[in-house]
Amino acid sequence: MAKKTRKEPKVSGLLGLGLDSEDGQQRITKADDVTLVGGSAETHERMQDVAIRFNESLQNRGKRLQDASLPEVFDLLQRAIDR
Repeated sequence: MAKKTRKEPKVSGLLGLGLDSEDGQQRITKADDVTLVGGSAETHERMQDVAIRFNESLQNRGKRLQDASLPEVFDLLQRAIDR
């Protein structure tokens, strides 16, 4: 019996979820591969900044999200968060 080859997992989109909103506002930001939902004004803005830096890093590498490996996505996302 032939072994099945495992496909490498791919990331097709990112979801940012903020849970600290207490002002009753519904904040939603949608981009090509990123959707950000909720959070206080400050948290939502921070998620937007991270998403922008993440997308810029992908563009600098000449890649789309779907073309990046899972470890590469984790690395770029962590770098975007740490800035």
